[in-house]
Amino acid sequence: MTGEMLLLVLLVITALGFDFTNGFHDTGNAMATSIATGALKPKVAVGISAVLNLVGAFLSVEVAATITKDVLNIQQTSGDVVTGLTPTTALLIIFAGLIGGILWNLFTWLFGLPSSSSHALFGGLIGSGIAAIGLSGINWHGVLSKIIVPALFAPVIACIVAACGTWLVFAITRRIDANRKEAGFRYGQIASASLVSLAHGTGDAQKTMGVIAMALIVTGHLDASTVSHGLPFWVVFSCAAAIAIGTYLGGWRIIRTLGKGLVEISSPQGMAAEASSAAIILTSSAAGMALSTTQVATGSILGSGVGKKGAQVRWSVAGRMAVAWMTTLPAAGLVGAFCFFIANLLGDVAGGIAIFVLLLAASGYLYWRAQQNKIDSHNVNAEWDDTTDSIIPAAQAKPTTIA
Repeated sequence: MTGEMLLLVLLVITALGFDFTNGFHDTGNAMATSIATGALKPKVAVGISAVLNLVGAFLSVEVAATITKDVLNIQQTSGDVVTGLTPTTALLIIFAGLIGGILWNLFTWLFGLPSSSSHALFGGLIGSGIAAIGLSGINWHGVLSKIIVPALFAPVIACIVAACGTWLVFAITRRIDANRKEAGFRYGQIASASLVSLAHGTGDAQKTMGVIAMALIVTGHLDASTVSHGLPFWVVFSCAAAIAIGTYLGGWRIIRTLGKGLVEISSPQGMAAEASSAAIILTSSAAGMALSTTQVATGSILGSGVGKKGAQVRWSVAGRMAVAWMTTLPAAGLVGAFCFFIANLLGDVAGGIAIFVLLLAASGYLYWRAQQNKIDSHNVNAEWDDTTDSIIPAAQAKPTTIA
């Protein structure tokens, strides 16, 4: 096996690893409110979400095509790498960017913060691209129009739509008995949450497909002109399977934050939030916008709290989320740049192996830290501890709890 092929194989494995973290990091976007209201049992919820993420990944390639051309300037229109850039260096840029995205996903998951997996990926790629080529290595027009602008407007629009939907739902059903209303909307939540899962598959799985496609293009294994018409089946299937497996394992720490820590949510609010999220995500996927499903879902959940009179919204938790959103791109970018620097310093193949080992070590450590205060399907719905504002159920809190 040549050095270039070894790097490509390691990159594909790492890309699928990112897709896996994307799955468990974003499960809460679809299922947190359904789990919190009791519409679905936790294991059933993540099982449904996993299947629909798998199906959704096969529905479109618009977002994948966006990733291949609108983030990094490492390939010509024909697919050849830009002048002065070798295929192995191009692979290292993508490789380092993926590591930046994965480590930020794991770090925010440890603290139960629903940050954007999409922006972690883009931040990592932008950071490694700047480290390798400079500012000219980034397609700033694509980043602005397809990533930054949607990131600014999507959560606001989602919040407004969900607030209006929640207000309308309660206005229409104001004469219905509260218990009957709650029970009825739980069935509606199953449908709306399922739609969000399907929408998530059409958007987020494609981002990893786009990264793998970009690697195949710069190494001459894929024609750039064919991406918008479809990708190799093995790319689509492997990415769909990775995100589905990650979704099924469930990012319980983030599900808890979205379902219990942000808003004390009822079934009508949950249905309104999920329906708003699904509509916005599906619309953006059709337009090829690499939207953050996390930001949309969080905005919708906040809107469901604003739209219900007397609902409790924990703005301190929302503030921590906002900080995570603002720091995601630069933080993942710094990790991506650092990883490229290490890989480039050691040489193509040795550098690629070194940063892969670094990824495994750092991931193992973050996972170990999370197990010290474990959240799973058994305690995900425990009451939120307002005194500590903690993601850890109060009954399990220990002196070493990471809050």
